[in-house]
Amino acid sequence: MKNSPKGPNHKKIDGLAGIEVTNEFTRFNQRNDIFTRAFWDDRVQSKQTDAFFASYRMEAVPRRGNGFTQRDFALRNAAWLISDVVTNRYAEEGRREGFQAPISYDTPIAPEKIKVEDKTQMSAEIKHVAKFFGADLCGITDFDERWLYLNRIDTRDFSETPNELPGDLTSVIVLGHEMDADLVATYPSALAGAATGREYSHEAAIVIQLAAYIRNLGYEAVASMNDTGLVIPYAVKAGLGEYARNQMVITPEFGPRLRFSKIFTNLPVAHDTPNPQGFRGFCDICTKCADACPVKALPYGTPKIGGENISAIKGVRKWTSNAEKCFSFWAKTTTDCAICMRICPFNRDFSKWINKLWLKMALSRFRKIALWIERRRGRRLKPDNWWVGNKG
Repeated sequence: MKNSPKGPNHKKIDGLAGIEVTNEFTRFNQRNDIFTRAFWDDRVQSKQTDAFFASYRMEAVPRRGNGFTQRDFALRNAAWLISDVVTNRYAEEGRREGFQAPISYDTPIAPEKIKVEDKTQMSAEIKHVAKFFGADLCGITDFDERWLYLNRIDTRDFSETPNELPGDLTSVIVLGHEMDADLVATYPSALAGAATGREYSHEAAIVIQLAAYIRNLGYEAVASMNDTGLVIPYAVKAGLGEYARNQMVITPEFGPRLRFSKIFTNLPVAHDTPNPQGFRGFCDICTKCADACPVKALPYGTPKIGGENISAIKGVRKWTSNAEKCFSFWAKTTTDCAICMRICPFNRDFSKWINKLWLKMALSRFRKIALWIERRRGRRLKPDNWWVGNKG
């Protein structure tokens, strides 16, 4: 099989992670990502997509009432600011870092490597430092080349260019960043988009700082956000959660309410293992996200082998969305949509005992009862209520 990972345990790890790769598998071409296609593919690009991107510069901002006022867009765009600063640093050279290219080294690699005698202890240290910088979750897995993009994009003309990385990488550090629950409760709205933007800005700072720490120890550390490779397989393999029908990673700490970043490194560290707890079993019987999707972009039924749509990875059995339908709704509303995140039964505050009890039931053979209990949840918070501080 092309791009097959090395080592005798990879099939066992894939099994635990719920990853089923077929002989038709090929690495994903980033040029076919739906957001990249919006710049070059006439089947996706439109006046609505142009207005969508313009709204992030406060151009063509619609005034359409609750959740879509100027201040809602203003907060969303301000939340994205740090991420935008990082992303735009080398735009004139065709590198949209964090999205179409990895983030450049801002610090050199120390000439002397710190000696690592205990990989497990070093992993614990990295997780400790990650939490210090602000990451909410951290897991570590092997450098699995299958999930690297086949190439990256030169954003000056959206041509393909090599997806080059240092040659001796061994591990991927995956960081999780919790999105604000109260803002997520207002999806779909421009206001809710501030939850996404804030975490992209947070993760930009966090991933750069943690990568700099590793380079200061004398090792390679490539900071990465949405660029370079598919983060979901790495997150699942690192034991942070399980892949779900809504195309997200469900975690026991925050449900689906997370953004992920990653660092490619050759620092000697111990790897975590996938930790299936039963989220997949719940998704097998739950279709709340698919039912709630306004454009019916999410799948029903069991996972299927993808690849017919060019914006889906080929040769992997999983739940796959219709990216064109999904992004068309984003363009229509001029902001991102995460109704599927808001409506997810696992979008709960698990610090509360009642939700901990529900989680235990949902991950057990009593999952159907948990789904029945869930039927009344998922109501949207009116954005105006967020502004006045009314959480009721």
